[in-house]
Amino acid sequence: MSSPDLWSAVRLSLLCSGLALVLTAPLAVGLGWLLARRRFVGRGLLTLIVMAPLVVPPVVTGLVLLRLFSPAGPLGALLRRLGCEVAFAPAGVVLAAAVVGLPLFVQSARSAFEAVDPRLEEVGRNLGWAPWQVWRRVSLPLAWPGLLAGAVLAFARALGEFGATAVLSGDIEGRTRTIPMAVYALLELPSGDAPTAGFVGASLLLALASLLLHEVLVRRHRARLAGGGG
Repeated sequence: MSSPDLWSAVRLSLLCSGLALVLTAPLAVGLGWLLARRRFVGRGLLTLIVMAPLVVPPVVTGLVLLRLFSPAGPLGALLRRLGCEVAFAPAGVVLAAAVVGLPLFVQSARSAFEAVDPRLEEVGRNLGWAPWQVWRRVSLPLAWPGLLAGAVLAFARALGEFGATAVLSGDIEGRTRTIPMAVYALLELPSGDAPTAGFVGASLLLALASLLLHEVLVRRHRARLAGGGG
């Protein structure tokens, strides 16, 4: 087994985590608003399903995804006919990152919308604005720092994903080998301890930078709400 390439793993991790974030952002924001502002039958079940990846072992999550998206699985067979491979392909890395990051994004979005004073939204409705106008002009501007904080947290979680990625996508150099997968591959090499330093350093740097940005955005969100949205 050859020694993993640091920059290849870093690029793949950033690219796949970024794509996962872009793909899940509309869903996460929509679900966050729905859970924060609407009461409906099945709300508890929806919350349970969305949050499940936080408590289910990542390996189990990966196994479920593999059963669904393998070439023999119901969704995998359909996507394969459309020319899209998921299992043991970069798309699988993106999917695993999206699934494990989504709950954190949804939870942050829900908290961000719940922190918006409903009376401010009521003012917009009293002015004759349509629901989408109230959301765009009132809810979203007040909630956006919290939404960005959730996006950063989901991105950081996606960067560190290992279990679901290992099961769904495997460890293919230059194709599915993210930073966590590269570290694991190095541990299997006789001289793996020394090369791991670069990967561990890159992982810590990205994680700490993400957490710092998350903290800045959370504080900005609190200050924005305390100042009445100014």
